[in-house]
Amino acid sequence: MDGIVRESSANQSRKKKSLRWWQIAGPGLVSGAADDDPSGIATFASVGAQFGTQLVWTSLFTWPLMAAVQMMCARIGMVTGQGLTAVLRQKFPRWLVNGAVALLCLANVANIAADLAGMADAVQLVGGGASAAWIWIFGLGICALAVRLRYRTLARLLMGLSFALLAYVACALMTRPAWGEVLGHTVMPSLPPGRAGWQAIVALLGTTISPFLFFWQAGQEVEEEKAQGRNSLSQRQGATPDEIRRRRIDVTLGTLVSNIVMFFIIVTAAQTLRGLADPAAMTTNDAAMALKPLAGEYAPWIYAAGLIGTGLLALPTLAGSAAYAVAEACGWRCGLDLPFNRAKSFYGVFVVATLAGALINLLQVNPLRALVWSAMLNGVLAPPLLLAVFLVARDAKLMRGQPSSLMTRSVVLTACVVMSLSVVALCLPGK
Repeated sequence: MDGIVRESSANQSRKKKSLRWWQIAGPGLVSGAADDDPSGIATFASVGAQFGTQLVWTSLFTWPLMAAVQMMCARIGMVTGQGLTAVLRQKFPRWLVNGAVALLCLANVANIAADLAGMADAVQLVGGGASAAWIWIFGLGICALAVRLRYRTLARLLMGLSFALLAYVACALMTRPAWGEVLGHTVMPSLPPGRAGWQAIVALLGTTISPFLFFWQAGQEVEEEKAQGRNSLSQRQGATPDEIRRRRIDVTLGTLVSNIVMFFIIVTAAQTLRGLADPAAMTTNDAAMALKPLAGEYAPWIYAAGLIGTGLLALPTLAGSAAYAVAEACGWRCGLDLPFNRAKSFYGVFVVATLAGALINLLQVNPLRALVWSAMLNGVLAPPLLLAVFLVARDAKLMRGQPSSLMTRSVVLTACVVMSLSVVALCLPGK
């Protein structure tokens, strides 16, 4: 009888512990999932097809960098009670902040355009009709859902579709790569070969350490506190050690999942797509066929589900981060949980950014190449924004006596230096 009681008590304890872990999941997990958006999937597959597993070490290298950056942005939002743009305005000249916001919006619109094109192309791949129509269906649909639904509710539903990406994990195992070689390339980084290699490095860094996630993470921390009833700025300022610990766990797990997916997509593409005649001209169908060893004729369907699921998760994040940045720069009321009539300007930016991305697709560029180039654009924009975030996070006055730790600041500064050097190397003359 005592054994039954102890077993029941243990089960209840495990259940409560599981519940606590689920309750911790929040902006960090959503940001991690959104980071593996269509541009990320396309970039990882393209890198695997072009260079094999030679650059798979980036999945290990970027994890602590990404985690530290996202945690720094989360801490800024939690401690100041404001979004990132609002805090930057207190540290830097208005013209500089407005310029950064403008560049962010341009990068986000380009990313939205690429994601919409990739999603529409995925639908066409499985016989869904003309991709041009689906670009507008997805774009207008996301705008309608953002206005009508609370984003976290929508995000938790859509994250289910992104689990289709775990097929890459199974596929990588089934193709039986030379794990010794993969491990060697993972722990022993090698310099990228030529300009194409540096383009890949910048794209990989840009799609894992993306500027739009800086603004999104801080903005969502403010949303979380508002949801708890802390509606005034004074109520939101400051964070307890337990709140920071919970968010650190959330961010660490979210970024870990993101980088695990990155690792296996590169490995899978290296095994199944390495023999392409021209990896730089890879199509959506090529990327889908990476899953053929596992899914056979259903490979396009699994690929399409993963691409569409992550795209639907990432699009509100991209448009939302632009809306947060512009609204905070202009002093407008903002928040995806506010009804439309209380934040018309905020939602206006959201809609304009999304529809501008749809319009760009009239240029009819290769969807997969557009996804990779949008990742490169983020890689170029990230270093100056990282430096600005770093300077804010170390300012004890702005951070109300709770600046980021020396360890976090050191890792973020490392990320800034590495991304800057990658961009410089890309710009040097040579092949």
